[in-house]
Amino acid sequence: MNAFRKAILAVTCVGSLVVAAAPALAQTTLRVVMHSDLKILDPIWTTAYIVRNHGYMIYDTLLAQDEKGEIKPQMVEKYEAAADGKGYTFTLREGLLWHDGQPVTSEDCIASIKRWAAKDSLGQKMMTFVDSMTAVDAKTFTIKLKESTGLVLLGLSKPSSNVPFMMPKRVAETDPNKQIEDFTGSGPFVFKKDEWRPGDKTVYVKFDKYKPRSEPVSALSGGKVVKVDRVEWRAISDAQQAVNALSKGEIDLVEQPSHDLLGTLKKDPNVSVFISPFLKAQYVFRPNHIHKPFDNPKIRQALWYAFNQEDFLMATIGDEQYIKECKALFICGTPFASTKGMDGLLTSNAKKAQELLKEAGYDGTPVVLMHSTDLKVLTNLAPVAKSLMEKAGFKVDMQSMDWQTLVARRAKKDAPDAGGWNAFLTAWVAADVMNPVSTAYLNASCEKALFGWPCDAQLEKLRDDFAREADPAKQKAIAEAVQLRTIEVTPEIPVGEYVQPAAMRKNVKGFITAPVPVFWNIEVTK
Repeated sequence: MNAFRKAILAVTCVGSLVVAAAPALAQTTLRVVMHSDLKILDPIWTTAYIVRNHGYMIYDTLLAQDEKGEIKPQMVEKYEAAADGKGYTFTLREGLLWHDGQPVTSEDCIASIKRWAAKDSLGQKMMTFVDSMTAVDAKTFTIKLKESTGLVLLGLSKPSSNVPFMMPKRVAETDPNKQIEDFTGSGPFVFKKDEWRPGDKTVYVKFDKYKPRSEPVSALSGGKVVKVDRVEWRAISDAQQAVNALSKGEIDLVEQPSHDLLGTLKKDPNVSVFISPFLKAQYVFRPNHIHKPFDNPKIRQALWYAFNQEDFLMATIGDEQYIKECKALFICGTPFASTKGMDGLLTSNAKKAQELLKEAGYDGTPVVLMHSTDLKVLTNLAPVAKSLMEKAGFKVDMQSMDWQTLVARRAKKDAPDAGGWNAFLTAWVAADVMNPVSTAYLNASCEKALFGWPCDAQLEKLRDDFAREADPAKQKAIAEAVQLRTIEVTPEIPVGEYVQPAAMRKNVKGFITAPVPVFWNIEVTK
């Protein structure tokens, strides 16, 4: 396995909790508090993890990664590489049905790949290698390449945002910059739109015509056996209230309990605290390149001196056993992690930041900093950034809102004083940020890039070079060059790493160790 594969998959080499397949008990319901309320339903339109999680409930993927990081067939029965390395043939499994009873076809899959690839960072890069995608028949399609690349299999098995979920052709043909309105999937659960109450609950029921694979579950691959009739995501934004509900048995599982309440949970004899390396994450600051003041690269560079990671980590997590200061652009402990170019950066050198702002001619243009208020793991990031930026000489207009409002607003290109924005902070799970191609915020392809819209031909060339290179040592050198260029153009700034445990009642069995919280194979015993 070369370093490129290892970098994508390094944190996925852990075991999974597997239980034998069994029929669901009558009217069994799994009640879960997720990290966020669900208000947006299109997992291609946004990278928000709550929408990605929703996607895994109702959609399926062509390929998936197992607990060892190996790529396995999921919706496909088999795939074959062309002899010259310039293409693949995919054959779908028998019996795949959409929730409306119609069969899944090759044309559905081709349309879905196209829509995903129009938005996703890795998908966009993959498509630069693709010559054509053609349906051979209803269950077979080919992808022909202009030149050999490993991005096709990596892309179609991508575990996190954006995930290449398969949708019916009529849905997948929706403009990728517009949200879908039809939520027909082929996954193990059906979304009950008639019971969806943003701010209250989201409901899914078992899809009785779903045919799981015969292999045992392994991370996101294998048999997706549903063992409950119904899953309810309850919207409880107050961390203490969520923990109280878990302790009382009113809730079965809390996806992201507040770190300062973990000690209490560990003392509860009816609750298990589950820690997985999969759930390691990186905080990042994202500037908007198309509006003043961050349209000026020197002003953006001042942020590298203004910030320090300890302040962000202690304000949000506050417990040293769950945090790590890591200046590497790619997750520490993975093959492409490096501190090259980071000397003197992220040290809260306010004087140096002030000098850069003066050289850049910063005129006091206020930075509209979006502040997420309802996700405990993000709530204190923006206030820390505001304090450090003001010490460096920035004028900051911090505007508070719930996370889903922020997610919708960040897609807008309007001027900051007309409903747009200049910056926000978020977190990416480790699986998303371990190499130059999959790290979405390094996409610097201008209009095609994610919100923030960085535009840099040199960074894009380096990402292309990385995608073409197979030699691990050369990949490492390219990754370091990407890091150096990132410091110069600042599409993002890493501000620390942390681990997020989950908590569940002890009568919840079969929780799967994966980069994403998924709810097949789980059962609730009496």
